[in-house]
Amino acid sequence: MTASSPFGQSVGTRAALTPGSSGRRSFPWAIGGSYGRVSAYLREKRTSPRPVTAQPPAPRVVTRWILSRPETLTEIEQLRLKAVLANCPELDALTGHVRSFAHMLTERQGERLPQWLDAVRQDDLPSLHTLAAGIDRDRNAVIAGLTLPWNSGVVEGHVNRIKMLKRQMFGRAGFALLRKRVLLAP
Repeated sequence: MTASSPFGQSVGTRAALTPGSSGRRSFPWAIGGSYGRVSAYLREKRTSPRPVTAQPPAPRVVTRWILSRPETLTEIEQLRLKAVLANCPELDALTGHVRSFAHMLTERQGERLPQWLDAVRQDDLPSLHTLAAGIDRDRNAVIAGLTLPWNSGVVEGHVNRIKMLKRQMFGRAGFALLRKRVLLAP
């Protein structure tokens, strides 16, 4: 650009505010400044580099790490989970309670439920307090479910299948056809 240019002096410098000048400063990125040009200009003018920080893992990923068996996590996942838990004591306490309950569930140790409930109540985790209150309302049934080998999985599967058939048949035919499909379906 020339000195007689309406945009001021050369690219990269500001026009001096001198008597008789328009009082405007000339910025090279202000002239037809696309995002790339503005970014390049600002990158040149920065005095210190940006600090490099690792992006924290997504909540869904941390949830998966907490709910997974520790031995199934890769070494990198274990290290990242350890770093997350070191920065958040509430998540650390939650992880301990979740894994303790999972162990109680998989090993059928329902007799440990009262101690687990007491440990949950001692921590400041409101969501787990709500869970503990719900378990307390039907404690004997929960202990039986955690201890006994019987379950209602087969019945629940049939109920789920019947509900699916009912949804498929909604508004298409009468009760007689629905009855036949429920009784004759495999």
